Amino acid sequence: MEHSNNPSSDPSLHRRPDGVHDTTVAALGELSKALETIHRVRGHLYSAHQLVGGADLTLDRVVKLLREAGHDEMADRVEHELLGRNVLPGRWTFQIVEEFDDGYYTAFQEIERDAREKLAGGRRHIFEAEMKERRRTHGMPGHEATP
Repeated sequence: MEHSNNPSSDPSLHRRPDGVHDTTVAALGELSKALETIHRVRGHLYSAHQLVGGADLTLDRVVKLLREAGHDEMADRVEHELLGRNVLPGRWTFQIVEEFDDGYYTAFQEIERDAREKLAGGRRHIFEAEMKERRRTHGMPGHEATP
């Protein structure tokens, strides 16, 4: 059988290496699940970064409209207390995202990759691949083992 260039079409890439224990596969599966959660966290941080930035830019219009309406004191407060304010001490959201990416996120990815390489020959999603094989109905359309 010929396989496409898609790595997920090669079943050997998800096959458990000889001698790898069920508990190791379970641990790697949980580590992978945790990393997937951290990928989602990163996406949420980027969403927060963009949302806060958009809100801050909207404050320019708020200040303008308050001044047009004759509310200079409130316009001054928005302009001086909110516009350009740090969201955490000394940090705008781009700095939070950068620190997360360069620290926790990078470390998490490196440790997960190192665990896979040392414990399972670098293979990914062994737990899920074995679950797929147990749960699929052989011979049924839509239940094929590979693309």
